[in-house]
Amino acid sequence: MTAMTLSPYRVEAFNTAKASENKIHDDAIARRFGFGGGLVPGVDVYAYMAHLPVARWGRAWLDRGADECRFQKPVYDGDIATVAAVETAGGLDLRLESQGVVCAVGRASLPDRPPPSPESFAEPPLPPEKRPPAGETSLAVGTLLGIRPLPITRDLVAQCIADLRETETVYLDEGLAHPVIIARTGNWALNHNVVLGPWMHVGSKLQHFVAAHIGDELSVRARVAGNYERKGHRFVDVDVLVLANKHTPLARIAHTAIWLPRQLAAA
Repeated sequence: MTAMTLSPYRVEAFNTAKASENKIHDDAIARRFGFGGGLVPGVDVYAYMAHLPVARWGRAWLDRGADECRFQKPVYDGDIATVAAVETAGGLDLRLESQGVVCAVGRASLPDRPPPSPESFAEPPLPPEKRPPAGETSLAVGTLLGIRPLPITRDLVAQCIADLRETETVYLDEGLAHPVIIARTGNWALNHNVVLGPWMHVGSKLQHFVAAHIGDELSVRARVAGNYERKGHRFVDVDVLVLANKHTPLARIAHTAIWLPRQLAAA
């Protein structure tokens, strides 16, 4: 495929988290925050954007591709999301629009970076049975975060593909996990460990090291890298090493979220 041959990708957005613990995805609660309805999860918006790198580079991007994205405006259930890519010397510049508004921007590339050693990431404790509220202490810089291990089944991959309206066939054809499953571990590193109110995933940088396969079990070694205020919001940065079967590095994610929106911080 030569430069500038990728056609825009259009997909009907679907809010997969309407019934989740995070009520920013609930229509009534989201409207109280000034949104038009429940937000489509950021990881799903990321997944829409990941379609074009896979279309461009195929399996190679799942094995060693990188992507970064920043979410600027919400995407709503039932709206059409259009992802466009401009090929540059460094990869693909990505932009997602919905309702005529730029909702997310990003960049994808195909670097050749070796994975970090799992031993360079401290092993976290298991998530607590009784999670503490999110706060300055429970999300203090340096706090180690794990997730409940997740088996990647064929049914899980098929459900993700259906929910995302994904048209790429490589996942079920080759027995691979969709990258949305990897991206979601950044969310789980937070919500498996603390109780959050309405909160928002606002951006991620993700580097793949090898594709995840159906039959793998996912775990993470994660660490809170930042907890700070900006424009009245409280943000958290989480550095996440995603592992298959406890030992094989699959990806590293720099995951950023607003854990306390300013509407609640000021209450």
